Amino acid sequence: MSDVPNKSSLSAGRRRLLELMQAVNFGRIEQLSVAAGEPVFDPPPRVMREVKFCAENGARPELSLDAFVLKAEVRELFDAIIGIGDGVIERIEVRHGLPFRMIVAESCGL
Repeated sequence: MSDVPNKSSLSAGRRRLLELMQAVNFGRIEQLSVAAGEPVFDPPPRVMREVKFCAENGARPELSLDAFVLKAEVRELFDAIIGIGDGVIERIEVRHGLPFRMIVAESCGL
């Protein structure tokens, strides 16, 4: 299982995105720039946090950990970001600190 990436092996941009998702826990990250297949935080993305009443609204406990194997959803998101290359992710929906859905604007090649 050594070929499966973990948090400590991530680039600074990917680590920052992972930690942002863990901090948001439930919500959206909007207008995230991507350059050369890496998340870029200049300009900073817009973060929309979902707050549920009478529920756990804090950050994920994994946020404080330095090393753990990345879940499949996170690995798939990072693969998709590589595929984007250069562009903007309109929205990443986050549930339980994990990416759930991503919306990307593309030009029509017809």
